[in-house]
Amino acid sequence: MIRYILPTLLLISSALWAQLTAPPLKISWEIIENNHQGKSASLTAFTITNTGKKPLPKNGWTMYFNFVRKVDTTLSTDLKVRHINGDLFQLVPTASFQGLKPGASVQVNFISEAWVVNFTDGPAGLYWVWDQQPEKGYSLTDYTIKPSTQPRQYQRFAGDKFGLITPATTFAQNKSIQDIPEKEIPKILPTPQHYRETGTSLVITPETKLFAPADFKEEASFLAGQLSAMLGKSVTSTTQKAEAAIVFRVDSSLAKEAYRLIVNEKGAEIAAADRAGAFYGMQSLMALLPPTSWGKTQANLTVVGAEVNDQPRFGHRAIMLDIARNFHSKKQLLKLLDLMGFYKLNVLHLHFSDDEGWRLEMPSLPELTQVGAMRGHSNTPLKNLQPAYGSGPDLTANAGTGYYSRLEFVDILRYATARHIKVIPEIEAPGHARAAIKAMEARYVSKLAEGRKVEAEKYLLHDPADRSVYRSVQMYNDNVINVALPSAYRFLETVTDDILAMYREAGAPLETIHYGGDEVPTGVWTNSPAVEKLRQQNPELKTTDDLWYYFYGKINDLVQKRGLFLYGWEEIAMRKTMLDGKPHIIPNPDFVGQDMQVDVWNNVLGWGAEDLAYRLANAGYKVVLSCVTHLYFDMSYYKSFDEPGYYWGAYTDVDKPFSFIPYDYFKNSKEDRLGNPLDRSIFNGKERLTDYGKQNIVGIQGLLWSETVNSPERVDYMMLPKLMGMAERAWAQSPTWAETNDEKAYQKAWSVFANQLGKRELPRLDAFAGGFAYRVPTAGALVEGNQVQANVQLPGLTIRYTTDGTEPTVNSAVYSQPISVSKGMKFRVFNSAGRGGRTVVVNP
Repeated sequence: MIRYILPTLLLISSALWAQLTAPPLKISWEIIENNHQGKSASLTAFTITNTGKKPLPKNGWTMYFNFVRKVDTTLSTDLKVRHINGDLFQLVPTASFQGLKPGASVQVNFISEAWVVNFTDGPAGLYWVWDQQPEKGYSLTDYTIKPSTQPRQYQRFAGDKFGLITPATTFAQNKSIQDIPEKEIPKILPTPQHYRETGTSLVITPETKLFAPADFKEEASFLAGQLSAMLGKSVTSTTQKAEAAIVFRVDSSLAKEAYRLIVNEKGAEIAAADRAGAFYGMQSLMALLPPTSWGKTQANLTVVGAEVNDQPRFGHRAIMLDIARNFHSKKQLLKLLDLMGFYKLNVLHLHFSDDEGWRLEMPSLPELTQVGAMRGHSNTPLKNLQPAYGSGPDLTANAGTGYYSRLEFVDILRYATARHIKVIPEIEAPGHARAAIKAMEARYVSKLAEGRKVEAEKYLLHDPADRSVYRSVQMYNDNVINVALPSAYRFLETVTDDILAMYREAGAPLETIHYGGDEVPTGVWTNSPAVEKLRQQNPELKTTDDLWYYFYGKINDLVQKRGLFLYGWEEIAMRKTMLDGKPHIIPNPDFVGQDMQVDVWNNVLGWGAEDLAYRLANAGYKVVLSCVTHLYFDMSYYKSFDEPGYYWGAYTDVDKPFSFIPYDYFKNSKEDRLGNPLDRSIFNGKERLTDYGKQNIVGIQGLLWSETVNSPERVDYMMLPKLMGMAERAWAQSPTWAETNDEKAYQKAWSVFANQLGKRELPRLDAFAGGFAYRVPTAGALVEGNQVQANVQLPGLTIRYTTDGTEPTVNSAVYSQPISVSKGMKFRVFNSAGRGGRTVVVNP
């Protein structure tokens, strides 16, 4: 009898805790050291404290969490970390765990791959599951991440000489930025081809009339709506050109998307050959208004008198937004479209499907959103997707769940079209497809249970008999579509046709669909009966690499039959081969000349593919520069524990997209991916862009992946003000400093741009489209002797400080000149709306 007593007591104890929902625990996580045992590994630890009045049971529970590093070893004997799939892990008690008394703590040390530097590297989305309630997860909210302060915590490896950024480092970076009087700052961004202020101004009132020919009727209506909102009264159009102060005019001599704008005290004229040009001319007119004109009503508006002749450098000026890893609402997307329209960006690349979510309703396949758009805890297979990126156990109230309905997406398309923005949807395939695979597996199981085997297999994306073993970069072992299945192509055809129907309903243009193609791991398709059958039918498919070309050949046929061209990540244009007995990648000759377009992201400095974009363009592929070194907005601004974002490819502050040289980004690349001074020998032997290749660089794209972006505020923070530098490079003509590599000319241009942001663009964004929570920079500070100097990256923002250890507020003293240093001085930058950035502490 005795051997049954303890289990019974434990069941009773677990039941009592279960009634209390989440156990009263205080949990923290900290980095103990990087470069653990001299390897590319980190040693980190959870500390769990029982803050309740009852002992924590020694078994009968599991703690779940998301972590972006693969855990190799748990050093603790009482509790063990186990990998589930993707970034989902469990912490479970072992047989030696004796429970946790009230007030007691236990530390769980574990070793994971690579290094961890900032707070967004830490475990997230912690939740608790009792064995007696396997379907219910309880969020653990008393959780903190301890800051790293010691070199062993933030130095990534023995040779890592780049420490956390300091106020003195920031001060040195800002030192060359000049404070330019506002009257000398150009008013329009991106920079026009020709811009001259005339010293006059136009006053717009509710009585001001607009005229537009039929060709530009929509653009005139758009402008009237903007002005009416600012004036609080309706601005109307007239059919009599002579009666109007603001006139749109068709000028067929101008290039596509080009415009001419003339503003003086008598009125304004916007000339263009097409509607897009008229729209951009109208946006430049709006840019000439004072930045404070938005978000309120006023009796009149004063427009700076100017003459502007302008046209874009690149036809494809894009933002890629990832709504799959974490979902972003329709409201947020519409705000982004307003922002893009104002800065003359014309392509929204919508990454709506990935391993962690399918975010667009497909009328033909409702399971894609019923299963694939829902993330949360479940003990029922295929009910929904597992938690990821800290989304937690609940199916609602988190960024892990959500999608656009068909009607919402049609509205989004119409909104984008009115702003001359093309929306390019991305169907991730064959990798990064777990959400679709699991949704179609749920459909398969459901139909099979109904006895409908043929219907069940109709859209199946995995081979149930496949025993291939692989692990993706994001640690999934089940996220790749089996390209040997006819049902995979039926699925892609059906989804493509559903998307085309939505575009037709919206009256929106669609020239291409993005079909992914990145990061398919080694090991896929190697032990699949379906693949073996396909090879027997097609003897030319000798290797798994051949399956790749087979797949994209069929996708290319699919899109061409529908009048589209194929678009994907760089891998779709590459062929694997051997050189001197080693794996080597070349541009795939099979698809050259077939109008394929690729996003090239991999130019990581030091990885060896720095010239990939130029090699593909020289080979004949249409290339959109999507370079991680300068254009990944999800990269952290700089190395600091408090700065969110990834940093595997680079640190990306505001200057990175601004300094990007599209046709020769080797020229002024200055630091490697770790932030160290760049060894320029990495460019030796790399392929330069030819004049022929330049014709194939069709555009530039700024990208916001959302693994660490789970709120509207974080979207704004990571996107802005980086987006403005990218828009400048996509639209404006190549600047003199880029052609000559003149550092002094660059510093002068950078000062002008920094002043534009601080004194015009960011103040405008405080109210534009409802306002944006852009990143306010941290202050730079330098102690010399008994005095401290402070500066700011973007002149026009205000530095405030305290000397008593308190946090600076909008009412604190304004820094204007060097002051006496004292222990624990705090500096903080504020914008015109009184919102502050992060505080920095300065000591003697």
